[in-house]
Amino acid sequence: MVMPIILQKDRKIISAVKCLDPPFELPQELNITSLVSTKKISNLSKFPQFSLNPAPDTSRDLKEWGIFLNFLHKYDKVAIINFQKYKFFILPPSIASESSPVNVAYEIDNTCSVDTHPRDYESAETCNEFQSRLPVKNFIRVDPSYLKTLGQVHSGWIFGGIAELVDNSRDAKATKMDIFVDLINLKKSGKDVPMLSVIDDGNGMNHAEVMKMVSFGHKQSDKDDKDHIGKFGVGFKTGAMRLGRDVLVLTQTTNSRSLAFLSQSLNEGKDNIEIPIVSYCRHGQRMEVDLSMQSEALAKYNLKAIKEFSPFNKYLIGEKAALFGGGTGTQIYIWNLDEWGSKYCLEWHDGLKGGSSFHQGDILISSKRIRSRPGQISQKVPLDYSLRAYLEVIFLVPRMKISVQGTLVKSRPLGNFLTQIVIETDNILGRPVELILGFSQLEWEQANCGMFLYWHGRLIEAYKRVGGMIHNADVGRGVIGVVNVTNLMVCIFQFNFVKYLT
Repeated sequence: MVMPIILQKDRKIISAVKCLDPPFELPQELNITSLVSTKKISNLSKFPQFSLNPAPDTSRDLKEWGIFLNFLHKYDKVAIINFQKYKFFILPPSIASESSPVNVAYEIDNTCSVDTHPRDYESAETCNEFQSRLPVKNFIRVDPSYLKTLGQVHSGWIFGGIAELVDNSRDAKATKMDIFVDLINLKKSGKDVPMLSVIDDGNGMNHAEVMKMVSFGHKQSDKDDKDHIGKFGVGFKTGAMRLGRDVLVLTQTTNSRSLAFLSQSLNEGKDNIEIPIVSYCRHGQRMEVDLSMQSEALAKYNLKAIKEFSPFNKYLIGEKAALFGGGTGTQIYIWNLDEWGSKYCLEWHDGLKGGSSFHQGDILISSKRIRSRPGQISQKVPLDYSLRAYLEVIFLVPRMKISVQGTLVKSRPLGNFLTQIVIETDNILGRPVELILGFSQLEWEQANCGMFLYWHGRLIEAYKRVGGMIHNADVGRGVIGVVNVTNLMVCIFQFNFVKYLT
């Protein structure tokens, strides 16, 4: 992922630019300090160079970039930028157009010191010696099409994407979670479109944690928390991109607030993925731009991109931020939802106030397809297409109150809803495993049976038939098993796990 660099002159933004092959890590801002004739700089052609490509987010940026290049070309000028020990020279292009890249020469100050210890003054080196020892860094390019690829992890079952977001809320110690779909107006098209909202009251995320969540690849945590579900940092991205093309995250801790925008629409036609992030810190009763995390110019640039490519303007962002009150939490909004033919993959129904259990709000998979399982002939498996039914049994030990379309989901820990219970314990691969077996009248009536496998307390497979259940649909009819397989497997994606049980 290459983040945009803001090119400025006199603190006024010219355009956003990107360097696809930087020789070292570049700053988030490049401020032009002076413009001089190329004739006044000797040996300019001998300096190492890299190129900057325009990455305009608006037509205004595109126009300003063209004006800037035309000025350098017409008057044979070099734009000079000073940053720490580096001096950059933006060279005049041979051809000036709104889409032209520019070459940037650079040098390091003639003298610089590298102190390995406060008293080690003899460690000063000349610039050339230091530069020769600089490591060569390789950066990878992430094409925006990769965002769509991420969603294919849950291509077989869209509820897997929602489950990833539920996992994150549980890991954040949320006690309450609301999941619902309502309509929002898109400014670009002028149409009302459905938007999936996932809101919790968890711990929220600071700037570093938000960066970790939306970035591609980071160090895996060394902590072994048996109650922590997410371990590899991919769940949010795979889940959100399965559900829709665009997602906005609004999160708040006790002393910070951040906005992050992961969007296929924003990145359409670009060469690399851009992820606008704006972070604020608390000053008394107010939230102000956190200048320790980004400059004010970069914050304005990112906020402008969010407002242009999303349905969120400053008023709607303020309205959503007010939902936190004085508390913490995370709000996830996903729109341009995935489609199934001429319809959306999901359909939703609001519940009736005071209605029976048959009139509760729900989010359904439009196809209502039953997932394929060896030996299964039953066509009555609600958790395959009903989010409410799935969330009833998603956790071995429920710790959150979850609402779907405004109606509370009544958790149904399976171990508490079985009769004629038998508990078996054994060692598999030298590790203790407990199996709870019991009978469910409801599952018998629906001709279901099988094992429910939980990993770190979260359901990863339901109605897994074993033994004679596979070959005869009536064998074990109504018998349900509950197994916690956390100790037996490493599970990267909770629905495509490595099977150790035979």
